[in-house]
Amino acid sequence: MKKLLTVIITTGMMIFTVSPVWSEDSDLFSNAGGIESLRGQVEVSTVNSAEILKREPKDQQLIDRNYVQQPPLIPHTIRGYQVNLNANKCLSCHSFKNAGDMGATKISVTHFITREGTTLSDVSPRRYFCLQCHVTQADAKPLVENTFTPVDSLR
Repeated sequence: MKKLLTVIITTGMMIFTVSPVWSEDSDLFSNAGGIESLRGQVEVSTVNSAEILKREPKDQQLIDRNYVQQPPLIPHTIRGYQVNLNANKCLSCHSFKNAGDMGATKISVTHFITREGTTLSDVSPRRYFCLQCHVTQADAKPLVENTFTPVDSLR
């Protein structure tokens, strides 16, 4: 056991003490200690700072869907909502039992069907994590140029 431990430590020391193969004078590696960033030769401090968190306006109008079977967007803030194995805050308003009292949209009956086509009395496990498909609508600047246009029947 001592021999194995000695070999592991020695190997580790050899890996971390190997001298670099590049020159210290090289332009490619001069700023980053031997590693070139995907940003190129730019100091981290000169990169744009992160944008302020997107704020969802209160009582916003629903944004129309752009394609058939697009999951509806969430028209309210969900910050602080718990959706995990033990709790699903979405179902406190959108379940069949509570939707009428809360004035919320009922979840679709498709959310009760398993992969095998069996209809359950509760939400199917494959549809339980709402935030995998549904996102909060926000008036945010697109990250990339988008020329997508919805199908004619949805305009």
